[in-house]
Amino acid sequence: MRAVIYHTPACGTSRKVLARLKEAGLEPETINYLKTPPDAKTLKTLLKSMGKTVRDILRKKGTPYAELGLDDPAVGDEAIFAAIAAHPVLIERPIVVVDGRAALCRPPEVVETLLT
Repeated sequence: MRAVIYHTPACGTSRKVLARLKEAGLEPETINYLKTPPDAKTLKTLLKSMGKTVRDILRKKGTPYAELGLDDPAVGDEAIFAAIAAHPVLIERPIVVVDGRAALCRPPEVVETLLT
């Protein structure tokens, strides 16, 4: 199985998911999304695979979410993608892809759905 994790080492949930992937015998490609954020095209592909909208992956706590007015329902998807490009910390984590199937693994137990 091929696995990718959009990860930040400072996040306990992200570390737990990475450890679980390794326990399952995988050596995932680890992408520190704060240093190497996915572009809008990649995010759109991930969202489609997860069955989520861009609003579903927005991290509110500890981010400029409110300051940027992203809580306003009138803010469109393209504006949100632009905000994420400027502030990758807005991406909720970790996002994991295993053999083309993706999931936002929060809580960390969600990763099990990708391992079966």
